[in-house]
Amino acid sequence: MKNVEIYTTQTCPYCIAAKQLLRKKGVQYTEIDVGRDPTLRDAMTRRANGGRTVPQIFIDGSHIGGCDDLHALDYAGGLDPLLA
Repeated sequence: MKNVEIYTTQTCPYCIAAKQLLRKKGVQYTEIDVGRDPTLRDAMTRRANGGRTVPQIFIDGSHIGGCDDLHALDYAGGLDPLLA
């Protein structure tokens, strides 16, 4: 299975929805909570080409985007091949 990383905060409903979709697909992921550590948010922003909102999702190091991007990718049939 691919390496999936998701930058989150604890109370973000979009983070919760993205994690639910990943769990539904049986994907194990690494969650990085940026809510309490500004250095983690700075690292996330650099990796996400300036994206400061959460979640920011990466699959095998490639930036997927946020929750809406993840769901759109799944709806278009592109998520499963990335995870295979």
